[in-house]
Amino acid sequence: MLPCVVSYLYSAGNQRRRLISRIIFQCAPFLKGLKVSALISLDYEDLWTLDDIFSGTDIKCRVLAEGRRNGLAFLFREKEFKNCLNRKGVGEFLEDFGYMDQDMEAVLIRLSKRISQTYCKDKDFPHEIGVFLDYPLEDVKGFIREKGRNSLLNGYWKVYHNPGKAQMTFHAYDKAKVSAVNELLMGKTLGDIIQPFLTS
Repeated sequence: MLPCVVSYLYSAGNQRRRLISRIIFQCAPFLKGLKVSALISLDYEDLWTLDDIFSGTDIKCRVLAEGRRNGLAFLFREKEFKNCLNRKGVGEFLEDFGYMDQDMEAVLIRLSKRISQTYCKDKDFPHEIGVFLDYPLEDVKGFIREKGRNSLLNGYWKVYHNPGKAQMTFHAYDKAKVSAVNELLMGKTLGDIIQPFLTS
């Protein structure tokens, strides 16, 4: 049922409504406060409307890379993202990928540079981005070590450690997606749908 609803939302209404529908479907766990950040690929014309879309909320937008027709945007809550960067082991892990300065702005500049290289020079995608997306550090390390193979569970990310906990998180993310889409169908605005970050 949900794919049919999403297809309708993507095709109905004006461009702004279609964009909001896409953001809600692709970023619902983040919008509902279950994640500190999200990544979304958008057409070029939509990319630069994000600041306006999220005006009046605590969500920040950073365009990480641009291609000829589309680009990649990073959505985040500043305080929670800074806390994410300070998780145990994250700093040392990121140093291996050239993130020598752990300041949030410096990290985003470095990430943008690495992602832009994949857009322009056909280099490997910087998979360390998983830690910025709030994935467990051991799973990000496992993905890089195993080159995306041999995972214990596949869902919102590939799991290499503690699949039971990951499965519960995936279930919560699924519920957030259904809830957000239902709220949109009931006529709620994006501002109504967004919830503060939920601390554990």
